[in-house]
Amino acid sequence: MTQNHLSATASPAPLLSVRDLSVTFPSEAGIVRAVQNLSYDVHPGEALAIVGESGSGKSVSSLAVMGLLPRSASISGAVTFAGEDMLHRSDRELSALRGERISMIFQDPLSALTPVFTVGDQVGEVIRIHHPEIPQDKVRARTLELLEAVGIPEPQRRAKQYPHEFSGGMRQRAVIAMAIANEPELIIADEPTTALDVTIQAQVMELLKVAQDMLSAATILITHDLGVVAGFADRVLVMQNAREVESGPVDDVFYRPQQDYTKRLLAAIPRIDAPEVPPEDLLDEGVDIPAPPEDSELAAEPITAIPVDERPVVLEVRDLERVYPIVKGAVVRRKVGEQRAVDGLSMTIRQGECVALVGESGCGKTTTLMEIMQLRRPQGGSIGIGGKDTSTLTRAERAAMRSDVTMVFQDPMASLDPRMPIGDILREPMRVQKYTADRMDERVDWLLRTVGLLPEHAMRYPTEFSGGQRQRIGVARALACDPKLIVLDEPTSALDVTIQAGVLTLLQELKETLGVSYLFVSHDLSVVHHISDRINVMHKGRIVESGPTAEVFADPQHEYTRQLLQAVPIPDPEVERTRRRVKLEESSLAALADSA
Repeated sequence: MTQNHLSATASPAPLLSVRDLSVTFPSEAGIVRAVQNLSYDVHPGEALAIVGESGSGKSVSSLAVMGLLPRSASISGAVTFAGEDMLHRSDRELSALRGERISMIFQDPLSALTPVFTVGDQVGEVIRIHHPEIPQDKVRARTLELLEAVGIPEPQRRAKQYPHEFSGGMRQRAVIAMAIANEPELIIADEPTTALDVTIQAQVMELLKVAQDMLSAATILITHDLGVVAGFADRVLVMQNAREVESGPVDDVFYRPQQDYTKRLLAAIPRIDAPEVPPEDLLDEGVDIPAPPEDSELAAEPITAIPVDERPVVLEVRDLERVYPIVKGAVVRRKVGEQRAVDGLSMTIRQGECVALVGESGCGKTTTLMEIMQLRRPQGGSIGIGGKDTSTLTRAERAAMRSDVTMVFQDPMASLDPRMPIGDILREPMRVQKYTADRMDERVDWLLRTVGLLPEHAMRYPTEFSGGQRQRIGVARALACDPKLIVLDEPTSALDVTIQAGVLTLLQELKETLGVSYLFVSHDLSVVHHISDRINVMHKGRIVESGPTAEVFADPQHEYTRQLLQAVPIPDPEVERTRRRVKLEESSLAALADSA
């Protein structure tokens, strides 16, 4: 992937110039300073990445440029686009620019698309609003050109579908089609690849790069994924606590960072090309895990002293099947086919072992988790937990086994009841298992200290904690009743890199110290590389490759595994520039630019 590396010398007039931008919001606690004295330039054809953790002000700064902040926001400084002032324009004037000369790609494509209109109508609307003189038939033709250009198959059929009928990657492609519909001069992409599979992420970033090159557009990429930045950006601006802490060409920032915060960000990124985990002094606060309570069934001694093959089996899945019928007809329903969501899956997890299940969306990972978590007779095959076959459990046995298999969800805020203090949240599973009040109190203190929090935090509510702390609370709740197995469903995908590093270190320490077993499901193969002992690669309902994680990453045998690993971004600009990437058909986008 070629880099522009434009400079003020090559292009003396910036397309976008931001000077001393400050944004504040009123709140009950006082004035919130979201952005403070931020300055940068973006030149035509240049890609600027604005990086930083949640709350650093990166998204707010770009919303200020677009004129999309609420009226309660106070904005000062200067923003000029193509030499014209942006901060003092009316909403009508800004609306004429948005979607025409400046476009924005938002983080959640489902929220950015209206659910009651077809995708084709929404792409065509962007053209009609700014070019009402274009006949309807030409708008439809251009809509199909755009959908085809961004790699959506069968554009004529897909244009008639609604957003919920598209996958996450397809929705993001549709949003990109809307963003480039009128050949904007500036594209702002706000976390455009968050929660996408690695292959889809690689394709979306390649698509953005091709669009930028073909349209000669400037691009601002807002992200916390420095691997994506390495392969896309010409310059990087690092933000922390509403301020710029460092900026410069991408090679300088990655290879010669000047500020400690930038070094922390880079050091905290798990890499598939490096065996080491981030050093302890660069992570979220470390945790000294206290000894389990006397009544605990968790390992009192580190499980690593016992060879893996000699440890007891915690989960055994054999020939698991889940088939969904495909039916047609509104009145008379008839079966016309079947979807084999899980097709003969087998895997084993032993005590103190982390086994990863990876694959793209739709491969059957979530269906597999749900089959395991139901603790019932599967449609086909068998599931054994702690030596007990789930198909033979009575209702009472099934209720008791709920404490043996627990789950940590992707979104820590959505999985915690905001009306309950965390002490009650931690007591809830213990109350179901009929623990005494004294036993619950003792274990709540131990759980909080185990995940790096304080016993006095038990009276606080989830909203009073950061994202990383909330995920630690989710881990504590999963540990409440001494589980044999914790299922981790994308537990770090919504976290910033330094917070993610702290949570991963915590999980590793719990596994080694308490002998907890994990089934770790993730689309982030860099994270999987560092946390898992063994890996199962899933494709179209089947395990296509499995083995020790280090061996699979070093020498993948299946073509699908090689495709997954090849798509993982590496936070190294030189490596990213020389890697063979997933290529899109550039001819369709080139033809689109020529025909406009």
